[in-house]
Amino acid sequence: MKRILIVGAGGQIGSELTTYLRGIYGNANVVATDVRECKALGADGPFEVLDALNATAMASVVARHHVDTIFNLVALLSAVGERNPQMAWNINIGALMNSLEVARQHHCAVFTPSSIGAFGPNSPKVKTPQDTIMQPTTIYGICKVTGEMLGNYYAHKYGMDTRSIRFPGIISNLTHPGGGTTDYAVEIYYEAIKTHRYTCAVPKDVYMDMIYMPDVLRACVELMEADPTKLVHRNSFNIASMSFTPEIIAAEIKRHIPDFVMDYDIDPVKEEIARSWPDSLDDTCAREEWGWAPQWDLSRMTEDMLKVLTPRLMAEQV
Repeated sequence: MKRILIVGAGGQIGSELTTYLRGIYGNANVVATDVRECKALGADGPFEVLDALNATAMASVVARHHVDTIFNLVALLSAVGERNPQMAWNINIGALMNSLEVARQHHCAVFTPSSIGAFGPNSPKVKTPQDTIMQPTTIYGICKVTGEMLGNYYAHKYGMDTRSIRFPGIISNLTHPGGGTTDYAVEIYYEAIKTHRYTCAVPKDVYMDMIYMPDVLRACVELMEADPTKLVHRNSFNIASMSFTPEIIAAEIKRHIPDFVMDYDIDPVKEEIARSWPDSLDDTCAREEWGWAPQWDLSRMTEDMLKVLTPRLMAEQV
C-alpha cells in the first residue's frame, strides 16, 4: 500500500483508520472521503466529499490521487438496517460493487470489513469455524455474506487482490457507536462514568465477540500487508479478541466504579439479532496465514476506556 483511498471515512472505523494509516504511510498518501463534509479528516491530509454510490465520482478520485488500495467502509449497521432493509442493501452492496469495479478498472487492491453478523442461528455458536454454514437472518448479515462472495468472485475472475476481516463488535474510546447490536458495550462505559448507571438493551446472558479499536486498526494493516502467497483465505477472516456477556463487562466496570448499577430494558430486535450471532469465533486461520494476535483483553481495555473517557466526560459536564 502506497496511495490509499478510504471510502466512508466518517464512520466508526474510518474516522480512526484514517489517522492511523496517515501515521504509517504519510498524511498526503491517505485520501479520506465521506458523503458528508468532515473537516477534522481534512485537517491533516486530503479529504473529498464522495457519494460511494456514484461510481464515476469514485473513479475520478482514484485516478486523480493515483490510488492503489481502496478501503470500502460504507455500511448501514445491523439494528439500523432492520428498520430499512432496502436502503441497507442499496447502500451496503452498492458502495461495495462500485469499489470493486473501480478497483478492477484502476488495478487497486480492496479491503472491506465483514462481521460476526455474517453468521446466523444455524452456525456453530462456540468457536465458530472459519468455514461453516452462513445463513444470517438480518439484512446486514446478508449484505456481509454477499460482500464476502463478491470479494472472492473478483479475486478469482479478475485476479484482484481483495481481502476482508469478520470483525466482532468494535469498542472505541473516540468514536460513538452507529446503530449496531453491540453498541451497548461502548455506551456502558460512557454511562458508567457520567451517571454510574446503565440500562442495557441486550439480555444479560448473551455472549458476543468484541474487539478494541487499536486491535482493529492493526489488523487492517497487518492483513493488507501480508504476503499474498500465504493467504489460503481472503474474504473473509475470523478474528477474535474477547467474548463476554453484559453481566461480565458490568462486573469488570464495578471493579473500578464500585457503585455502578446496571438494569435491563430488552430491545426485542437487538435480542433476536444478538442470539443469532456466534458466542465466539475460531480465528486459527488468521493466526496461521497472517500472524493475527490480539493485544487487548477485557480487563486491559476497561482500564484504558475509563482512563481515556473519564477526564473527557468530566470536562464536558463542567
